[in-house]
Amino acid sequence: MSDSFARSTRGVRDARDWGLTRRAWSKASGFDDIDLTKPIVGIAQTWSELNHCHIHFRQLAEAVKRGVWQAGGWPLEFPTISLGEFHISPTTMLYRNLMALDTEEMIRAQPLDGVVLLAGCDKNLPAQLMGASSADKPAIMMTGGPMLTSSWNGQPLGACTDCRRLTEDLRAGRISLEQYQEVENALGRSAGHCMVMGTASTMASLVEALGLALPGTAAIPGPDSRRLRLCEAVGRQIVEAIKQDLRPSRIMTEKSFENAIRLMLALGGSTNAVVHLPAMAGRLGLSLPLAKIDEFSRTTPLLANIRPSGKFHMEELFEAGGIPAVLKELSPLLHLDCLTVTGKTLGENIEHAKVLRRDVIRPLADPLAPEGGTAVLFGNLCPRGAVIKQSAATPSLLKHRGRAVVFTSQEDLEARIDQPDLDVRPDDVLILQNIGPVGAPGMPEWGSIAMPRKLLDAGVRDMVRISDARMSGTAGGTVVLHVCPEAAVGGPLALVRDGDIIELDVPNRTLNVLLSDEELSQRRAAWQAPPPKYRRGYGRLYVEHVLQADEGCDFDFCRGQGT
Repeated sequence: MSDSFARSTRGVRDARDWGLTRRAWSKASGFDDIDLTKPIVGIAQTWSELNHCHIHFRQLAEAVKRGVWQAGGWPLEFPTISLGEFHISPTTMLYRNLMALDTEEMIRAQPLDGVVLLAGCDKNLPAQLMGASSADKPAIMMTGGPMLTSSWNGQPLGACTDCRRLTEDLRAGRISLEQYQEVENALGRSAGHCMVMGTASTMASLVEALGLALPGTAAIPGPDSRRLRLCEAVGRQIVEAIKQDLRPSRIMTEKSFENAIRLMLALGGSTNAVVHLPAMAGRLGLSLPLAKIDEFSRTTPLLANIRPSGKFHMEELFEAGGIPAVLKELSPLLHLDCLTVTGKTLGENIEHAKVLRRDVIRPLADPLAPEGGTAVLFGNLCPRGAVIKQSAATPSLLKHRGRAVVFTSQEDLEARIDQPDLDVRPDDVLILQNIGPVGAPGMPEWGSIAMPRKLLDAGVRDMVRISDARMSGTAGGTVVLHVCPEAAVGGPLALVRDGDIIELDVPNRTLNVLLSDEELSQRRAAWQAPPPKYRRGYGRLYVEHVLQADEGCDFDFCRGQGT
């Protein structure tokens, strides 16, 4: 029996007044003396009517509870913040750390022996894992699963990869407003998160590689009954994890993070994972430098033919064998001896996994591309790094030199991007400043800068775009993101002006503005920081303590374990 179980049961068995009231109020809720003897399993519930991706979580929680009861535990559901990507303004990333704090403190403060984490939509997964890692009680992640694939006019639709494509088609006059509305009515067929390899699918997949989810969790569609059965299995396994004291700090090790990096690269996963993984590692006192991610990218081929880097959706990935099959194919590159929440090693978990569709999961010896989906760049424009999803970029633009067209804010961009007199050519480089962790604040997904209307009208569909923002994992294009340090804290991106020449060289992993050190120094001396966006409340706490993108944008006071 774990020490945490002994601590929790001591609280409800205490002979003093505190124990009396805990038992009395539990009995007032309908529980009895038999329940009070069992290990207490918290279910961190993120159901919300404002979060469609989690709209089916009440049913999932009930299935988890059944599994906990079956294994002799006592399940108790409790709420935390729920971050719905499409309704929260200005960005859910602003509140990821708040959710992590909420999750950590509720796990730590309540008499729980272990916890099942229910999450689906993008920022909920890393937030819960950050909080659970800091609290360090036995934990298992249960994700909500992707939506079913949609279709319109005979073509499959993937949210929200096709949202952007079809919005640009509307702006360019390629489809009518009536057709656009037809897409709107067809796009979401079911409960679940985006059905492409966006951030939600990426993070759900990486939790399997990290060892904190049961094998096969990530790809089962949200409404599939097999997800409910897996929820029951999670409920049973968390009771066993409590007995074996399978805490996040024992499972999420340096080697397991390396496994997660390999999987992210092989999947062509969301660039957002490059922010979330260092934040999660930092909670455990581990370092995950961007240089390591790029080193692994050079030696990890792209295997999964999943949009936006490939052709298929999560439903097909599930039919092809799911994440266990991808891990099996990657196994020569993985640390198979890593402990997982099943009590077995990663290698034991995937021992019997098989690839069932080679058009979806390519062999290691015959990949879709020889390198991983994400590349990390360094140079005088990004001395601490920047990232690009090379697997979803236009190949001819991966080595490019062009004239900078600068927007100093999102408001500036929106005001000018469609103006017919905008001085922009297809070989130019769009620069968006002050959209980073401090500048926006919250580093929103505005990095996939809209194409200028005059270029869309001319048939141009991609160009090099650079910012200190993020972009949705569902997006594609030749988009450089997470430029670090960001413009709002005086990073070199803040010094770029219209007409400067930008040189992008993804094969050699460089990004530079072709200016002398002397010119950059002169501009830096004249630079003034923009005024803070928040002067009180959580917003002020955020801008005063958030770390830069290369360190995961966590709060500086949350790194490492302890109280």
